[in-house]
Amino acid sequence: MAKVKASVLYKPNTPIVIKELEQEEPKSGEVRIKMLHAGVCASDHHVMTGDTAFEFPIVLGHEGSGIVDKVGENVTSVKQGDKCILSFVPSCGFCNACRSGLGNICDTNRLTGTRQYDGTFRLKDEAGKEIHQFAKLGVFAEKIVIPESACFKIDDDFPTDVAALIGCSVTTGVGGVINQPDMFPGASIAVFGTGGVGLNAILGAQIMNATRIIAVDINDSKLEFSYKFGATHTVNSMSEDPVKKIREITDGLGVDFALDTFGSTQIITQMIASLKKGGTGVVIGLAPVGEMAKINPVDMVKDHKKIVGSYYGSVSPHVTFERIIDFYKTGKLNIDTVIERTYSLDQINEAYDDLVSGKDGRGVIAFPK
Repeated sequence: MAKVKASVLYKPNTPIVIKELEQEEPKSGEVRIKMLHAGVCASDHHVMTGDTAFEFPIVLGHEGSGIVDKVGENVTSVKQGDKCILSFVPSCGFCNACRSGLGNICDTNRLTGTRQYDGTFRLKDEAGKEIHQFAKLGVFAEKIVIPESACFKIDDDFPTDVAALIGCSVTTGVGGVINQPDMFPGASIAVFGTGGVGLNAILGAQIMNATRIIAVDINDSKLEFSYKFGATHTVNSMSEDPVKKIREITDGLGVDFALDTFGSTQIITQMIASLKKGGTGVVIGLAPVGEMAKINPVDMVKDHKKIVGSYYGSVSPHVTFERIIDFYKTGKLNIDTVIERTYSLDQINEAYDDLVSGKDGRGVIAFPK
């Protein structure tokens, strides 16, 4: 076994610990990745606070990019030295969801959880305790052993900090807009929540040439920041009724699409109320486990409204990766401006303190080259 420097969370509401772990070699269909960049995402923070049910101890991190360091047997799609975006849903390709074109909600991936596809672990601590890898990745480590299907090869000159964000927040936000079947150019769109995913949803709305892009948040600084990404209007839902304001902005009609990028039952209720007749509400953010939203069924029926869930961009992630890379290369999608802060792995607790404090944009972990 090799030694690897990694961040480990032993239980909720405690600091992440940086330590050396024992790491097994990649098995059949697996690769070892030397991490280059990792995104600081709120989904990991939900695990840190216990709002999302996971087993411990665990190496967090699911948004990243890296370079293939070693390949196991039967790996054919990547080779040593390839730079990759990492998918936090490494689809099996054979289950019902994957065969239906929904690799983003792969059944086998969900059943095996934080274990690799053979049901076993690749990491242990000094006491021999097996360590989980969040989303089979656990990118807050200098090297990770993961499924081959988690790797999406990119050009050698593609910026790896941008690539890391494509691995989660960009695909989730942009994909949650552009991949909606009923989406159309010129739509009016409200985005509830202006964190990393929300900002990318705003970028997606801009790609779709939305006529009105309304950003809703409780933080004035983050709302002001959202103008850089294409917001045409902003609403502070702490100081004014967001539904009333959205209807005012849209001449009393409501929006064609409203998106909850934060994950809140209160926001879901507001999101649905802000829709015009025939409008679509898209739930992107994950609410705490067990919470239920209030929905007015009469409103849904009489005004012909729809609610859909959008997980990881709504389609197989590698499809969205490809589209986003093309948008980025042609100058239609400016991801760089989302990145505001860079940390080392040793600063991971500070990185999440900054996220919780509401700092603008996205933070990334940069690993030694």
